[in-house]
Amino acid sequence: MEPSNDVALDIIITNVVSVFRTRCHLNLRTIGLEGSNVIYKPEMGKVLMKLRKPRITATIWSSGKIICTGATSEEEAKLGARRLARCLQKIGFKVRFSDFKVVNVLAVCSLPFQIRLIEFTKNNRPIASYEPELHPAASYRIKNLRSTVQVFSTGNITVTGPNVQSVASAVEQIYPLLFECQKALS
Repeated sequence: MEPSNDVALDIIITNVVSVFRTRCHLNLRTIGLEGSNVIYKPEMGKVLMKLRKPRITATIWSSGKIICTGATSEEEAKLGARRLARCLQKIGFKVRFSDFKVVNVLAVCSLPFQIRLIEFTKNNRPIASYEPELHPAASYRIKNLRSTVQVFSTGNITVTGPNVQSVASAVEQIYPLLFECQKALS
């Protein structure tokens, strides 16, 4: 069997991590007292703020740096970050939305076949590693895309990368290698 080009795999983005700056100092105690859906953690020097739509959680630092997690697309991450900046403006800070960037994308994909992990690791030895005593998945690093693929024997793969394009490219790049090592149907 040859890997056919017409195989459509559903790549489901489960988490997008983004970061932006407010270009002003933020008083965490004020945010903790006046903000809604917040958790103030003074011992760690941060505030957690949750938005319902889009469903994101933000870690706010007093320096003005904000890390947003939980979005399911790059557009949703940007929209959530802008809504967060607006919430801080309403509290009374002179927030300016700047330096927004997506720093990490996590996606999952289910292949229509199971994989022989030991054979896959042997075929791709310098890049792939499999330690069954430590983790049930084989790890495959793609340096030029700055992506990591976790391959499970069930055919499920988890991909992390700096953006959605690199995640999609990583799946395209690893699919032929996984196709070679599929388990025979019994």
